[in-house]
Amino acid sequence: MAEASDRMQILYQNLKDAGCGQQMIQKCMALVQDNKKKELMLELSRYKKYLLTLVHDHQKEIDCLDYLVYTLNKQLV
Repeated sequence: MAEASDRMQILYQNLKDAGCGQQMIQKCMALVQDNKKKELMLELSRYKKYLLTLVHDHQKEIDCLDYLVYTLNKQLV
């Protein structure tokens, strides 16, 4: 079974890999240490929502770029 310090290192790395900033990482780790699972889940849910907003915004940009390329190709044929 993993030691508490090992679990915290894994948590830290997962948060870092998810793109969380240092402040978010520290907040989440403090919530884990304080056994505040509900608050932790809320923070992670908010961050996921934020990331999804970025994805959707970038998808709109990609769609616009695709349309531009399509239009240019059509005009150049």
